[in-house]
Amino acid sequence: MSAEATNPVSAAEAAATDTGVRRRGRARLDLRRLGRAALLGATAGPTPRDRLPDAIGHVAEAHRAHHPEADLSVLRRAYVLAESSHRGQFRKSGEPYITHPLAVTLILAELGAETVTLTASLLHDTVEDTEVTLDQVRREFGDEVAYLVDGVTKVEKIDYGAAAEPETFRKMLVATGNDVRVMSIKLADRLHNMRTLGVMRPEKQARIAKVTRDVLIPLAERLGVQALKTELEDLVFAILHPEEYETTRALIADATGSGSPDALAAVAEQVGAVLREADIAAEVLVRPRHFVSVHRVRLKRGDLRGCDFGRLLVLVAEDADCYAVLGELHTCFTPLISEFKDFIAAPKFNLYQSLHTAIAAPDGGVAEVLIRTHRMHKVAEAGVVALGSPHGTAPDPAAPGPADPAAGPEPAEDGERTDPTRPGWLARLLDWQESAPDPDTFWSSLRADLAEDHEITVFRADGGTLGLPAGSSCVDAAYAQHGEAAHACLGARVNGRLTPLSTVLSDGDTVQLLLAQDAGSGPSPAWLDHARTPAARIAITGWLQAHPEAAHQPAAAPRPPLSVAADRSSRAELHADLDGGPPAPVRPAGCCTPVPPDTITGFRVRGGSVTAHRTGCPAVDVMRRLGRAAVPVRWGEAAHCRVTLVAESFGRPGLLADLTEAIATAGAEVVSATVEPPSEQRVRHTYTLQLADAAELPNLMRAMRDVPGVYDVGRTHRL
Repeated sequence: MSAEATNPVSAAEAAATDTGVRRRGRARLDLRRLGRAALLGATAGPTPRDRLPDAIGHVAEAHRAHHPEADLSVLRRAYVLAESSHRGQFRKSGEPYITHPLAVTLILAELGAETVTLTASLLHDTVEDTEVTLDQVRREFGDEVAYLVDGVTKVEKIDYGAAAEPETFRKMLVATGNDVRVMSIKLADRLHNMRTLGVMRPEKQARIAKVTRDVLIPLAERLGVQALKTELEDLVFAILHPEEYETTRALIADATGSGSPDALAAVAEQVGAVLREADIAAEVLVRPRHFVSVHRVRLKRGDLRGCDFGRLLVLVAEDADCYAVLGELHTCFTPLISEFKDFIAAPKFNLYQSLHTAIAAPDGGVAEVLIRTHRMHKVAEAGVVALGSPHGTAPDPAAPGPADPAAGPEPAEDGERTDPTRPGWLARLLDWQESAPDPDTFWSSLRADLAEDHEITVFRADGGTLGLPAGSSCVDAAYAQHGEAAHACLGARVNGRLTPLSTVLSDGDTVQLLLAQDAGSGPSPAWLDHARTPAARIAITGWLQAHPEAAHQPAAAPRPPLSVAADRSSRAELHADLDGGPPAPVRPAGCCTPVPPDTITGFRVRGGSVTAHRTGCPAVDVMRRLGRAAVPVRWGEAAHCRVTLVAESFGRPGLLADLTEAIATAGAEVVSATVEPPSEQRVRHTYTLQLADAAELPNLMRAMRDVPGVYDVGRTHRL
């Protein structure tokens, strides 16, 4: 059984109760009373078919508050099946087991979940813990409910042993990829179990709390279910850090029970007055911080002031009103510009939208303000739960044969995807989990992936986008875009500039990944130092294990530059027009190697000769700043010329042979060639070439660029 028993005096339950009172302004429901109602409902005879059992009256009330037209008959049937199948089972505290699915369903109902989710929630433990089969659930409630129940059902420990927990999460995540409601039920299930964890042994409490911290809380954050995430954080905080929790608890108690004026409430009144004067319809609320949030603020700011124990929440009707409120606040109060964030124009990857700002409070503190519409607030609190069925309008759970949930979300009538909750992070997670070779690798990689709570978007050269965790490198981008084909990646251009694969990407970068045509090439062990995503690390590790010779290959020793030379003395004819002086020998400058028909300028050098530079050569500007007079120079009749070209390329076997073959095919002769030692997989080749016709130079350079591995060819241009 997945649920644990209740301990009224545990720190975890105290945290749950305090969080519930502070967030909703009322105590939690008495689960013991619900349990007794369930027993009475079971022993006092059948409930009339035209009304709900008393035990789920609270669920029905919460559900109708969000969905007034909901058909509650299916909830009645689900409750009857759950209660009868769990009858005789008890939690460790002695409560009837049916209190657990009732509590989980009530959590989801309060968040606004639709009827299919609540039906599956009532039944979520039946297949795992009772004689009810999945086929029976499917026959009575339809494929959608059966899919959700199966998604949250644990794998058999007898089959998987110690790997049962990671394999259960793997199964659950795959199901979540098709229907996020699976994870919604799991999060509510874990929340109730955390609320009632007190009778477990301390070591088991700590183990469950750590899994909740490392896996469930990040998933709640990424799915946008802040209402569940914040309470889970407080419950974990109470178990894993009891001293800090008690300190924070005492600070909150002193701040709320001191009888002193509420500084944040005073600011809220001022803000409300300003907005009324500006004729902006808005609701201004004081939103208390939960325990972990107060703890973080204390670590950030030190001594806490009155405004540090909460934030102002301003709710308006339209998006434009959010910016109108922001303008009034920044006009009438002193804003802290460094605290401003616009998550409306650029929503977070978990659907969250709000304007964040902060203003100076009268007591010298800082009052943080959240500005959002009512719809944004609902999504911010409930996340994917507020979005309903990812398959469009949810069919009647009792109706047989709905669309197969495994087929994925259907498009809405307006062409938009109705399930926006399979963003980059979930797609990446589903991709790499298929390659995880064993449960331990999957489990450790999952925790590492979920620990990355920020995401960046980079643009591909073809106009597409890649969502990556913050801190990802070009290696991660390569595997995100090309999968195992990224083994042949040679380098990348970031924002048009060539960069090593170790380059860390920033939000908004444009990345062009360069792949070798040699299918036998593979990654270097050094790539693991730059890979941040599990997909990249798993793929690189797998390739290195399959090619141990590459993993243990010693680094190449530095090589001296390789040079070859031939005696070629003919050059394009150059002439200098000197007034009243003897003819002077003219030669092309080595810094820019001009060839016909380049526009050229000459300067006298030692010995009385003249060097000819291309007009755009940097040396021309240097000469003029030094006061050197230019000498008119011109090309002669001969069309042949000598030019020096530099080829930038990625190192690979046979590259030198392919380049020289391309040069020979283009009709040029190699006067000299220099190959520098490779650096970060890049190699520079410098060729001095003799051309029979200078007009063929563009074709020669184009042929050299077409050689695989060569990414740029240019003429020398150095001082």
